[in-house]
Amino acid sequence: MTKARLWGVVPAAGVGQRMGAACPKQYLPLAGATVIEHSVQALLDHPRIERVVVALQANDERAARLPLLSNPRVLRAQGGAERCDSVLSALSALQKFAYDEDWVLVHDAARPCVSAADIAALVARTLESGLGAVLAQPVLDTLKQVDVEGRVTTTVDRQQFWRAQTPQMFRFAELRSALQRALAQGQLITDEASAMEWAGYPVQVVEGSASNIKITRPGDLELADYYLQQIAQ
Repeated sequence: MTKARLWGVVPAAGVGQRMGAACPKQYLPLAGATVIEHSVQALLDHPRIERVVVALQANDERAARLPLLSNPRVLRAQGGAERCDSVLSALSALQKFAYDEDWVLVHDAARPCVSAADIAALVARTLESGLGAVLAQPVLDTLKQVDVEGRVTTTVDRQQFWRAQTPQMFRFAELRSALQRALAQGQLITDEASAMEWAGYPVQVVEGSASNIKITRPGDLELADYYLQQIAQ
């Protein structure tokens, strides 16, 4: 049997309105590059990832100016209106290369601080168990459930809750099928794991680092710059 290969997918067609920036957040400058370059490079640095598909808005001129996105190991696909549409488009672009049993790591374009150690841990756990997995962080704060008026109704047991990160790693054919079926049924798909869960596949968590933040608001850039400096040391 052919050894399963690994592929990367980076949905990058969003505009990041909460940043209030003049350009999509994935193109904001960060530590000598752009946010998306750090995110894509993190996947390219893993020795087993064959290629990375980046799903972009149609006529994305900024992407064309980034040398990294012209790397022969980087493919481009047209993104869609929603994250899941962009991921499906990227998976379609991989069809000519990937086998059904291969693995795909889907990573947010706006998570530039994921470490090589976290990606290695995710890959190792997934390949060893044969089960799809997501990087995640356990919730450490006390959780309060509130009513519509903002009044606390109960304190939730935080031990049952994890904050999902990326990459999220699943079998190529299973992920593509789960996304297609969930969208056809009108399901709310917030990440790849939610599609896999809906389709009945087991999904495990692999504890990641708190530094694997998603750039969402202006203050996140300063924090990301700090984390990247720590990773580089």
